[in-house]
Amino acid sequence: MAGNVYRAQPIGSLLRPAWLRDAKRAERKGEMSAAAFKRIEDRAVDEALALQERTGLDVVNDGEQRRLSFLGSLIETTEGLSRTSGLTKPWRDDGQHVEQLTLGLAVTGKLRRRRSMVGEEFTYARAKARKPLKVTLPSPLMLLMFWSPEESRAAYRDPFELFADGADVIREEVRELARLGCEYVQIDAPELAIMVDPTAQRAVFEANGISPERVLGEGVEILNGLADAPGMRFGLHMCRGNNDGRWLSQGGYEAISKEVFKRAQRYDTFLLEYDDQRSGSFEPLADIPRDKFVVLGLVSTKKSGLEPAVELLSRIDEASRYFPREQLGLSTQCGFASGIKGNPIDVTAQEKKLRLVAEVAARAWR
Repeated sequence: MAGNVYRAQPIGSLLRPAWLRDAKRAERKGEMSAAAFKRIEDRAVDEALALQERTGLDVVNDGEQRRLSFLGSLIETTEGLSRTSGLTKPWRDDGQHVEQLTLGLAVTGKLRRRRSMVGEEFTYARAKARKPLKVTLPSPLMLLMFWSPEESRAAYRDPFELFADGADVIREEVRELARLGCEYVQIDAPELAIMVDPTAQRAVFEANGISPERVLGEGVEILNGLADAPGMRFGLHMCRGNNDGRWLSQGGYEAISKEVFKRAQRYDTFLLEYDDQRSGSFEPLADIPRDKFVVLGLVSTKKSGLEPAVELLSRIDEASRYFPREQLGLSTQCGFASGIKGNPIDVTAQEKKLRLVAEVAARAWR
């Protein structure tokens, strides 16, 4: 582990203001010019940076305010996906209620990169941020959420050919970020943590003819190949799904830890969801090589209730039994708005959660 230590980190998305969402709709309908919309979008990024800075985080990002979802830099900047409501996944809430929800898209053609989103995100935020800046990018394996055996096979006989094309898109984004001077990239890979839950595996992977074993082998190798830019820090974030407060899977990391941590060797940092009982124990941290940094996602973005600081400190103590304390940090378990709507939490609670991350980190590693 090299470079500065960022103990208190955000994961990615922040709640998008209603006025930003309204402006996006107006711009799409032709009721607002692109120039006027960009001024509103810039304001949202300014406020996202200011929020993170005043709460005391060690590193910040643009809150993904220019995206409709955390996948924006992949699906909003490529061609090859079409609108559909027929492709659904089983999302669950804390009451274990299962709801089949569609993400609204399916792969129907060859994936092609039309433009970059992160270039605009990074260069604007770089000029505004007063703290170190990281950029989030989605795992190309997340395209499995849009893979349909019925609709996608005309373009891709094998879903791993699709993932390889997605990796080319993300790899080009990484190259652009490197040229622009970015020093920290986080790859968001919730598909890996889906593998901890046999029920979710069957529903998301096996139902669509995707081999979980190939995802843990060939898939993680694809992810490892993305972390290839000299002088840049790479983080790999794993959660169990985050969609308007709902989730996809439950279970401990021990089901995947040996494969993932061994194969994803180019990553400096692992950012892991650990906010509730669904995440299992800290024991799999023992499988992480000792030259890495681990960020514990102990603070929930799915619930507005504030975790007691003493409880978080106790959990950090517990985690340090399995991984060196000086190589640990703290974060929320995921973003606050992985989708356009956002989690069931308000802006006041969001700020309190981020401030809690910074304050507990300062106490835990003072």
